[in-house]
Amino acid sequence: MVAEDIRMLYLPETMAKWPWPRAINPHYREVSAQSNAWFHGFKAFTQRSQHAFDKCDFEHLRTGCDLMNLFFVVDEYTDVESAPVVREMVDIVIDALNNPHKPRPEGEILLGQVAKEFWELGIKTASPSSQKHFVEAFTDYLESVVTQAADRDNDVIRTIDDYLVTRRQNIGARPSYVPGELHLNLPDEAFYHPVIKELEYLIADLIILDNDIASYNKEQAHGDDRHNILTIAMHQFNTDLEGAMAWVCGYHEDVEIRFLDALKKVPSFGPEVDRELQEYIAHLANWPRCNDCWNFESGRYFGDKGRIIQKTRYVPLLPKAEQHPAGKREDVVIPLVEL
Repeated sequence: MVAEDIRMLYLPETMAKWPWPRAINPHYREVSAQSNAWFHGFKAFTQRSQHAFDKCDFEHLRTGCDLMNLFFVVDEYTDVESAPVVREMVDIVIDALNNPHKPRPEGEILLGQVAKEFWELGIKTASPSSQKHFVEAFTDYLESVVTQAADRDNDVIRTIDDYLVTRRQNIGARPSYVPGELHLNLPDEAFYHPVIKELEYLIADLIILDNDIASYNKEQAHGDDRHNILTIAMHQFNTDLEGAMAWVCGYHEDVEIRFLDALKKVPSFGPEVDRELQEYIAHLANWPRCNDCWNFESGRYFGDKGRIIQKTRYVPLLPKAEQHPAGKREDVVIPLVEL
């Protein structure tokens, strides 16, 4: 195959007009190193796949860094299993989060121990309200992972509306908001107010769209792109990849406008709560920028070429990967773009 025959995927610059700029915590390198050292101890992947994982960096302090590691291993382990097996895995993780001080049974899949150690440390610096919010959000995320596995088993491609309802949970956005409120004590009347929930879900939609654009290459290579907005748009609108990308970009712009409009509708709950709520909303607004930067800087989707691809906006489509037919859990293949 000559170079000219390689199909290129164009990645539109969806975040060009987002008002919140890139920023990184000054303690990131030190804390992420501690988190990664903790995670390496589990030996969750083969040596080659661990190498692929090691190319990913994370932008949060310890609880956030550990959370990204937890997301990663849950995602990779469940992506290769049937819905009944995923159900068992999810129940183990839910039990570990609700009982973080309880020793995990011997012989249990390591997801339970990873989740236990993550949350046992996390609750030491988390306010009571943020602890409740995290367990609620992560449980919803895990339940949606089971739904995704069932869709995969049955070769289901959802409509856009149905997909977004499910994907708002399994994108993992809501649990990822919690590190921004670990030090806050937002009362229920503020945290669960409809306008705040609308802001959360609009941010989740932006994360979904940008994540699905970035992850499409990896997912199509693995034949696991049913839960991707590009595949769903192609199917629903009977269009090609370019047509689906155009629709996604238009929807992205619409969501941005709706978020900025919703900011004007946030009610007042008193000076102290308002101060904490504004801090939480600023954390929400930073997430799409954080996600977009991570897509290109982490190595998760573009290997060591992320910064170049972020500038050129073009990436060669990966060939279809050959997973070992019995490859499960620790044997999962994590592709390296540069290979």
